[in-house]
Amino acid sequence: MESRPPQDAPATLLRGVQLLEGPGLPTRRADVRIEAGRLVSLTDSGPSVALDPGLRLVDAGGCWLGPPLVDPHSVLEDPLQGRSETLASLAAAAAAGGYGTVALLPWGTPWRDRPATLSLNWQEPLQLRVWGSFSRGGADQELADHDDQLRAGAVGLAASASLPPLSLLERGLRLAEMGGRPVLLAPRDPSLCQQGFVRERVEALRAGWPVDPAVSEILPLESLLALRAALPAAELRLMNLSTAEAVRRLQRLEQPPQASVCWWQLLADSGSLDPTAGGWRLEPSLGGPGDREALIEALASGLIDAVSVHHQALDAEEMLLSVEQRRAGVAGHGLAPAYGGVLASLWRELVGQRGWTPELLWQRLCWGPARFLGLEPERLQPGSHRWILFDPQATPAQEHGGSLAANHPSPPGGSQGAIVASGLRGTAGWWAPAAPSC
Repeated sequence: MESRPPQDAPATLLRGVQLLEGPGLPTRRADVRIEAGRLVSLTDSGPSVALDPGLRLVDAGGCWLGPPLVDPHSVLEDPLQGRSETLASLAAAAAAGGYGTVALLPWGTPWRDRPATLSLNWQEPLQLRVWGSFSRGGADQELADHDDQLRAGAVGLAASASLPPLSLLERGLRLAEMGGRPVLLAPRDPSLCQQGFVRERVEALRAGWPVDPAVSEILPLESLLALRAALPAAELRLMNLSTAEAVRRLQRLEQPPQASVCWWQLLADSGSLDPTAGGWRLEPSLGGPGDREALIEALASGLIDAVSVHHQALDAEEMLLSVEQRRAGVAGHGLAPAYGGVLASLWRELVGQRGWTPELLWQRLCWGPARFLGLEPERLQPGSHRWILFDPQATPAQEHGGSLAANHPSPPGGSQGAIVASGLRGTAGWWAPAAPSC
């Protein structure tokens, strides 16, 4: 790409950019006109184009233009006064990373289980979705008011980081107040984790880490699948699969439930991380190399539908604690600038290293997560600010990603490319400060 246009340029024409217009649509090259961060037109590239005086031309032949990414579930504990993240800082971090839609879990202080606590929003063009709570206070003792939360705008219902008691879960699903809305559940039983935080694989045993057996995911998964067979109308969603055993179990199903995987499980494993690196503490636990390979293959085949950011911010004080003492979770929005964000990290691993097509990556980061949430997958539309421009050859910007979190991990393989422009950043700043390739 040529050098970026000045912010006060009346209009910009991206010449020959490659379009990711929508799910199932073929890619094509187009000349895209942008004014103040808004898509004005998308026309097939031709030998000549009628140009307005003062129109800035940018050769974008190596770039990809698509709808913004969708994060199906992340965590924000205190939206207003959080030390590790606030609603405003999360919005800035999401926009910097190309995420136009983020769905927040009800996990917070206080727990968001009533209509009044679900009234969180962002300014356009960003979209904030909220999951309602399956149980009161997330305590898994009694059902929350499902109908009231859904009427207040909840995208669906979510439980805590572990599977609720089956009796409570079955009662809530049989009442069916959620109708066709999704119910997000984590196939995880903490009582079976044996206080381990790395999957029980040979690499973890050699390193001496406290290990978490795969059965802590498989047994609750079997219970969920049995319940799904008994109540086929329930729109169950599996949150953050993490083991090869879980993948093999779903492969035996004719119609498996929709499932997500955390982005970090696709990049790191207990055989690739340095013992002193961040990113060891996850919930569910970080797997071994075999788990990572199985998850990537399941994502490629469509057995897993969506990549989640599952952003769980920790502040600098908590990060001073030892690995086993701090809470689990990694931050993904506002990833350290040198690594270009989740998109750039996954682009390097999946497109650059494994030969995925950009369309497949967008399916798992944008259109698949939208369906996971029960939303209509987004398409590029003239007149919209909801688009991002990714340059695989660009150098990531050195500006801060906007997040307050102190637990951004460094992907073992690094990243490739950067988002060089985005309508999500506002009228004045739509051209991102990443250095475009020339």
